[in-house]
Amino acid sequence: MSRWKELPAELDQQMWQLVVQMRRLKDHTGLSLHALAAKTTFSKSSWERYLNGRTLPPRTAVEELASVCGSDPERLLALHEIAEAEWAASAASRNNGHGGTSEEPEPAPPPTPVPPGPHPLRLVLGGLACALVGGVIGALLVSAPWDDDSTDTGKASQSASASATASGAAFTYGGTYPCDFERRGGVLYAGHSTDHTSVIGLNVQGWPVVEAQCLLQHAGYSPGRIDGRFGQDTEIAVKRFQDKKRLDVDGLVGPQTWGALGR
Repeated sequence: MSRWKELPAELDQQMWQLVVQMRRLKDHTGLSLHALAAKTTFSKSSWERYLNGRTLPPRTAVEELASVCGSDPERLLALHEIAEAEWAASAASRNNGHGGTSEEPEPAPPPTPVPPGPHPLRLVLGGLACALVGGVIGALLVSAPWDDDSTDTGKASQSASASATASGAAFTYGGTYPCDFERRGGVLYAGHSTDHTSVIGLNVQGWPVVEAQCLLQHAGYSPGRIDGRFGQDTEIAVKRFQDKKRLDVDGLVGPQTWGALGR
């Protein structure tokens, strides 16, 4: 029986239950972490993090552990789904408390003093100009709201929000999406975004993420649910794909990774 480290005190109840059940399965096999890594696609250090509660294990890790142990994965996957929701909520809370800076529109310059005795026509023209400028600024703010993602993924988030789906529909998180593969000009597309140059990474949501998840699935690297959210499962799939293709393994989908996915 392994002598496990005590789980972090700040670990929420759902995550605690998931880790305890995964530990029990691993102990039941009698495998060491090194042997477990040899039988799965995850490294020994990854299993150390997952089984000591330092990070949420991806869904694929839970499935592979159950497979190695000859156990039905349904119970573990149910626990994982609840733990994942709590983990995301905790991360959002931390980001709200310590999040990166969000950009705000610059304040309007102070009005230019009007000399005494203005001509009535000058007042009319000045009012029309102010109304026109205010309308343009308001339209820009409505059509392109500022991105409020964290510092680590700010660049990726802004690039993703600038991309549009091939169909022009607004992205809504909460479901899963089908993949409609088509090759145009020698490039493979999945029917959700024609922008294969934006940089997207962890915690980004949108059509470019759906596009990348479909292409990863097509290449044989499962990103988990194709839901348009760049979570840990998607990041792991990206890193495995980058390693296979001898690209920089950074977990971000940028121009080089897009190019390899589209071949």
